[in-house]
Amino acid sequence: MAEKVLARNRKASHDYTLGEKFEAGLVLQGSEIKSIRAGQVSLKEAYVRVNGREAFLVNAHIAPYNPASDTNHNPLRERKLLLHRKQILELFDEVQRGGNTVVPLQVYLMDGRAKIEIAVARGKKKWDKREDIAKRDAQREMARALKQRSR
Repeated sequence: MAEKVLARNRKASHDYTLGEKFEAGLVLQGSEIKSIRAGQVSLKEAYVRVNGREAFLVNAHIAPYNPASDTNHNPLRERKLLLHRKQILELFDEVQRGGNTVVPLQVYLMDGRAKIEIAVARGKKKWDKREDIAKRDAQREMARALKQRSR
């Protein structure tokens, strides 16, 4: 079960409060998996759209694969996510509650298959973000002080 992370959505934890996480498979075309294996994927503006029965990855950019120029894919097309029905219904319920969305966190290869980690998320307010930065700075200062003291 070797796992190789190919892309991370670093802004997700900064912009959202993350809730429950899920692992999903991706329905891909041949040239898409080759681009993903080459690490040519971006999740910056991506999100997951859930209707009652299916989930789709929207706005994820998978670069065209140059050797497959004549049969290349659309880089921003919607890609179906492979989840169990209970998981899809759970995601659908979370989104229907209001204020929640589903965001992708990372794309990785597991046993040669592309997987994506998604999470239910609630948007942070500006003051939430400032609070998180202040906590992180305080932790850093405490660590520095302890390091200085131990010398």
